[in-house]
Amino acid sequence: MTTIERRSVDAFVRKPDAHFVVILVYGPDTGLVSERVRALVAASVDDAEDPFQLVRLDGDEVSGDPARLADEAFTIPLFGGRRAVRLRAGSRNLVPALEPILADPPPACRVVIEAGDLKKSNPLVSLVEKSRAGAAIACFSDESGNIGQIIAEEVASAGLTIAPEARDMLAGLLGGDRLATRSELRKLTLYAHGAGRIEPQDVEAVVGDASALVTDEIIDAAFSGRTEALDAILAKAWSEGVNASVLAGTALRHALLLHRLRGEVEKGRPAAGVVDSAGGQIYFRRKAGVTAQLTALGMERLDRIVAELSDAVLEARRNAMLAEALVSRALMRIALVARARRR
Repeated sequence: MTTIERRSVDAFVRKPDAHFVVILVYGPDTGLVSERVRALVAASVDDAEDPFQLVRLDGDEVSGDPARLADEAFTIPLFGGRRAVRLRAGSRNLVPALEPILADPPPACRVVIEAGDLKKSNPLVSLVEKSRAGAAIACFSDESGNIGQIIAEEVASAGLTIAPEARDMLAGLLGGDRLATRSELRKLTLYAHGAGRIEPQDVEAVVGDASALVTDEIIDAAFSGRTEALDAILAKAWSEGVNASVLAGTALRHALLLHRLRGEVEKGRPAAGVVDSAGGQIYFRRKAGVTAQLTALGMERLDRIVAELSDAVLEARRNAMLAEALVSRALMRIALVARARRR
């Protein structure tokens, strides 16, 4: 079974092992899927713009004519060199087209498959993972460590530096989709061009408004017990395409932060001082609200919130069709408890 682990993915994408002739890239983060597919294609041919080296195929068309994929994969490059097929998976079954390639791998071609949010039990995933000639890469929403690396890459490539508080703000605002993350960062670096350094006000001007629903308004409404506001903001968020799984993860990280800070409060430190000591983890405009949350929610209740949000994150990933309802319910439960504690 060959599934590339998260910690090894970046190195693998830059230099994939030669014996992997079929690489499946899939997951809910479509921007990250696309980015990794492009990198794998670039590592598999000498010139991705050369139609003799790179062939692009539609999965639904290939499923209707499975032999076509094998014909392309076993074609000898006209002028020598390496060859690749970029195959975009659709709704139809690709297994019959891939089985002969995995059973008898072509000597000079790699097939890179770009797919959506597939389950581990999906026949395509199972086929590729079980083959010695296949590798599968699952792409999930960026975590905080990955976000920091992406921020550093984009800022450095623009010839800029970034203030620590601005970097911390960005880490909280980005991460739902890799393509969107890079797009926001490139807008930010363009905005700050000539200034030399990105400051918090630059982040607020360019990125803040686009991500405030997830990072500020929804989380604070839930943990502050503002149920009516939460209901309205969630309705707007879903209409604008906010990713429910990402939102649940953001709420969970906030709950874990509160849990850690509450431990300091229970040692006798004032809530306001504990929040101040958190530094860039809490945007300065939110500190008063977070202090109130920290005062209202005790450790036992935070334990339950963390457990409930952990379940919500898992269930939202398992049941994409119900994700919005599951996450809404979890956040509303938090809001109801927080509201009761304020009275």
